[in-house]
Amino acid sequence: MQRRDRDNPRDRRDREEQSEFKEKLVNINRVVKTVKGGRNFRFAALVVIGDGAGRVGAGMGKAAEIPEAIRKANENAKKHLITVPLSGTTVPHATTGYFGTGKVVILPAPEGTGVIAGGAARAVLELAGVKDIRTKSFGTSNPVNTVKATIEGLKLLRSPEQVAKLRGKTVEEILG
Repeated sequence: MQRRDRDNPRDRRDREEQSEFKEKLVNINRVVKTVKGGRNFRFAALVVIGDGAGRVGAGMGKAAEIPEAIRKANENAKKHLITVPLSGTTVPHATTGYFGTGKVVILPAPEGTGVIAGGAARAVLELAGVKDIRTKSFGTSNPVNTVKATIEGLKLLRSPEQVAKLRGKTVEEILG
């Protein structure tokens, strides 16, 4: 009897569709729970995913093993995608995102500036497709809170077209 290719797990892995998203592992945290019999170790992973064209998401996953935690975080990030309005290579206007005690100020920058941001905020902005931006993080240095504050700041962004539609005006009237 001849073995079929579909039974080989290695072939199945190769056939899995490639995701349109790039993913970046921002943080892995080892969590310990002390129980009667000793200590239970688990891992919490923070992953940011994005398509580099304005869609970005972040997710957390917890599991007994690191690869499983990363897989869960990746699935969670796909459920929490947001769309970021871009103005060329930067954001349309300045904004501030808050989460917990974390505060991230997001400022547009002229072309050629690059991504001036700290580690956790940098991951979110690069995967969102922003090429030129300045940010400053205040308060906590916790990567989870910094990523979530950056996402909250990006949620507040509005394109000139969205603002014009909300106000019932033309884009030219809004931009002056």
